[in-house]
Parts: sequence; C-alpha cells; structure tokens
Amino acid sequence: MTAPEATIEQTGEGAVVASPGWFVLNMSDCAWTRDEMGGEWSTYGEPEGEFQQYGIGIHVLHPGQVNGLYHSESVQEDFLVLSGECLLLIEEQERHLKAWDFIHFAPGTRHICIGAGDGPCAILMVGARGPGKTLHYPVTELAEKHGVAAPEETDDPRQAYREVPRDFQRVKAPWPV
Repeated sequence: MTAPEATIEQTGEGAVVASPGWFVLNMSDCAWTRDEMGGEWSTYGEPEGEFQQYGIGIHVLHPGQVNGLYHSESVQEDFLVLSGECLLLIEEQERHLKAWDFIHFAPGTRHICIGAGDGPCAILMVGARGPGKTLHYPVTELAEKHGVAAPEETDDPRQAYREVPRDFQRVKAPWPV
C-alpha cells in the first residue's frame, strides 16, 4: 500500500496543503500566519486528519513578541532556536537562548518564549498530540512580571486568552530571517 501525495494549493500568501497525504514544501514558499502579539508562524496547512501524532512548525518572534501565554502541557514538546535570540521563561526561571539552543519540555513543564536581541528569532517547535492532551495556565510572579500570565489560573485556553486581542492574518513567509 502506498500513501497518497497531498494536494498543494497556491494562495496569494503562499502554498497551503489542501488534502491529506505526504508532501514536500520549502518553508519560504508556504503561507504563514501573523499576529501582532505572537509574531509569525508557519501554517503550511494541516488538512483534516494530518499531523495527528505531533505538531511541527517554525515560529518567528521579534523582540518583545511572545509565542503565547505562560503554560504547561500534558505532553512533551521540543524547541530548537534556529536563529536570533529569545528569553525562555521556564519553571519560574529566565534563560537567555540563542541559535542552536535546544529545549526539551517534559510533560507539565511551565514555559513561554519572548523574542529578544536586536532582530527576529526563529524557533522550530515540535509537540506531541493525542487524546487527552491538556493545557494549564498558571498565574505566577514571573509570568506577571513579563505580561504573559492568563487573567486567572485555568485549564481552558479560551479563558486564558479572553483578554488578548487576536488579529490573525495570513501572510507571505518572513523566513529565512
């Protein structure tokens, strides 16, 4: 049995995967998503049924931008800083990261990244998926200090982000940076 090749559609912002199956895409040719708070991230498309076991993408943060709110997940994640610099908030600690720093988040590790340095930071992010995956948004002194705390402790992403304006726009690739 052979796996089908996915259909790739071209949009004004770049290529998106339009059907299940295997594919090869250059990340600079893909459509990305931009948000003022969260920078830009790859959105080559995930048709229904794709990436069921793990999520993967590149996230570009400019100085001061964050990839979300301080949180933990019930599954593991791994990040690799491809270029630039960021500040990692992890388990109530601050860690300055640069290109080629690798971070492993065991299930339950509280974390978030904040763009730092003089320019953009590109991070390859990979995370497990599956039934029963949960998120938790703690309110901590460190998260509040950096403005990345949810309004109150919650396990509901909708509640965590209820006060955060989200203006998602599909854009052309900002990467390679």
